[in-house]
Amino acid sequence: MFEPELLTRVAVAAHLSVRSLREAFRRHLDATPTGYPSRVRPARAHADLLAASPGRGRVAAVAARWGFVQPGRFAAAYRAAYGCLPHETLREDRG
Repeated sequence: MFEPELLTRVAVAAHLSVRSLREAFRRHLDATPTGYPSRVRPARAHADLLAASPGRGRVAAVAARWGFVQPGRFAAAYRAAYGCLPHETLREDRG
């Protein structure tokens, strides 16, 4: 998700070198700058699906909100993280 020039811009904005930024990510988030969004986006989508009322939320809208433009890739990432498909989480009776 972070392209090299974006990583450089983030480092400059944080008054760090790119290497220091990478080390800070590893130390504080146990991830790299490029790996962190891959871990966080499915987690945020999962929280949105859990918060949605069954039958009222739309998986595609949640996926788009978290930057997944291809539904199949979202479903695969979600299944890898949570062991089920996004629409199954949305459908669950949590009441």
